[in-house]
Amino acid sequence: MEKPAGLRTCLYSTEQLDDIVTGMAHQAAGFLVGRTQIAIVGVLRRGAPLADRLHERLASVYGLRDCMRLDLKIQRYADDLTLLYPETRLTENAEHAELILEGYTVLVVDDVMYRGHSMLRAVEYLARKQPAEMRTVVLVDRGAAKLPVRTDIVGVRLDVAPTDIIECNVPPYEEHFRIDLLQPESASR
Repeated sequence: MEKPAGLRTCLYSTEQLDDIVTGMAHQAAGFLVGRTQIAIVGVLRRGAPLADRLHERLASVYGLRDCMRLDLKIQRYADDLTLLYPETRLTENAEHAELILEGYTVLVVDDVMYRGHSMLRAVEYLARKQPAEMRTVVLVDRGAAKLPVRTDIVGVRLDVAPTDIIECNVPPYEEHFRIDLLQPESASR
């Protein structure tokens, strides 16, 4: 898929983001150390590899290796200012239909918190699985949520113009782990 045209500026490089993810793992460990049942849930697409990175840091630095890892497919993609789906849709994986999270501490991981639609849908779905505790984790919080969803762990907060786009580039979907600010051509005219 071709990226939109406009002025693109790298805000965070791979090295900087690696440090940020390590900081996010440190915050998460504060919620998780001492818990025996932990689930880390990535919101597809880019929330899933971010959840993998976070899980790797939690395992290597804090010894939290026995975490359940699963992903949720939620479609909306309003973060690039192009609403691809008028309603936020969650596609349930058949293996998750009977999943019970009773007693689990759940971390829900996504790349960008923009309006809050995707995260709210994920939290609603997972709440029906009856976890003991649920925390939300995002790499970028734009500070523009319109729904009653808070972010518990935030890598970076970026207050940008409403017409600007935050692009989280996360392997394997992009070659390099980085955050770019895109100022679309149509907005600069």
